[in-house]
Amino acid sequence: MAVPTEHALNEAIQVAPLVLLDNVRQQKIEKKLAGLRFTATTVRRIEDVFVSEMNKGIHLQKSSLQMENTYVPELLNGTEEGLYLALDLGGTNFRVLLLELAHGTPIREQVKKYHISSDLRVGSAVRLFDYLAKCVSDFVIEQGLQDVELPLGFTFSFPMIQHSLDIGILVTWTKTFNCSDVVNEDVVNILREALDRRGDTKVKVVAILNDTTGTLVQGSTLDPNTAIGLILGTGSNACYLERADRVDHWETERHGEREVIIDIEWGAFGDNGVLDFIKTDFDRENDANSLIVNSFTFEKYISGKYLGEIVRVVLARLTKDGLLFVGGHTSGSLLVPGNLTSDLVSDIEQDSVDGGDISTRKILMKFGIVPDEEDIKIVQYVCEVVSNRAALLVSTCLAAILKRIDKKYVTIAVDGSLYKHHPRLETWMNQYIRLFAPNHKFKMIHAEDGSGKGGALVAAIAHRLQERLD
Repeated sequence: MAVPTEHALNEAIQVAPLVLLDNVRQQKIEKKLAGLRFTATTVRRIEDVFVSEMNKGIHLQKSSLQMENTYVPELLNGTEEGLYLALDLGGTNFRVLLLELAHGTPIREQVKKYHISSDLRVGSAVRLFDYLAKCVSDFVIEQGLQDVELPLGFTFSFPMIQHSLDIGILVTWTKTFNCSDVVNEDVVNILREALDRRGDTKVKVVAILNDTTGTLVQGSTLDPNTAIGLILGTGSNACYLERADRVDHWETERHGEREVIIDIEWGAFGDNGVLDFIKTDFDRENDANSLIVNSFTFEKYISGKYLGEIVRVVLARLTKDGLLFVGGHTSGSLLVPGNLTSDLVSDIEQDSVDGGDISTRKILMKFGIVPDEEDIKIVQYVCEVVSNRAALLVSTCLAAILKRIDKKYVTIAVDGSLYKHHPRLETWMNQYIRLFAPNHKFKMIHAEDGSGKGGALVAAIAHRLQERLD
């Protein structure tokens, strides 16, 4: 397929124009938002920078992309049988999951949720991991499987460095966790010690992974062409199947692996300044309002945690400049950081898709604003511009990965609340990826619960690999 011309690309990536009765007001707003709208030239530059950062990261050079070796060297091959566990830890609630496989396909699943109290989240490693081990043991005993050897995959959704498939060193806690004596330690080893102290089950921790890797592996059970995993929810990350001979960071003995899953950790893309050419004043304010300033640069452009805040910042700026909510409206609560969440942006975007304004009006009324028709148009336009930029950024990077993988056909397994609930992201992404990688056939599938099922599936792969070596 022919690569589209610059003009054709520019036409294809622009959002519908803002049309107001007041032409001067319209032009002022479009000028203020111009930095949020990309040209084809900008898109090409983003892709070039992303490819450069990927290459640096994979060759252990300084890069904003970690390009972490997950040591998962292959996907399910249809021979996996039996029972496998997953411990899915990523927030204040965690899950233990039991998966039964027949011919590599899940046929039965049992899941139980547990809560971690605030004192355990900031206490000692021993207390936290003893509690995790207790919950795993209780779950296994409830299932009557205490005498069965059960391989466990530990889904650990915190920044870590992997030295092998079953060694994960915590770099830093995020969210509400801060057990300082776990940082720079192997969390697999700490969990094993906690399970050993109990000694009441035969659970064996065989692998550690994050939710993105789990999503790719879970996707492969739905479609064997799956080679990319994407999380687009509160946070965002991607991983993909890389040729093993391209990977410099490999600490374990090699056994003729042809591929391996690489965890890109793309939330931090641009933390070193390489993406500053797309940063607007709105993004700088969004960053300043965040918990950790000058970090997770890419995530702050695209993820559910921040999309609503970018929209809020833009709307607040337009209001202060006398271009929005002109008159006797009280918009004070709209000026408070964090008050406009991404789910509300999705609701406003649904109005745009439907050609209506019911949700938009309801949301603005919640902020004490009685909007007129022009206000509605401006708010919907801002939501579209910010959402479309997110779709363009994600699509540009996915297109670059497709070109790197260079397979005849690739399936992208996606999970995450933003992807699931935003009414236009999936459509835009399909359109833009085709534009940016016209010679690469792909499709996107929704692979739910990569963090749970994916953990058990990686345990099955790890178990099979170990049996082969033994």
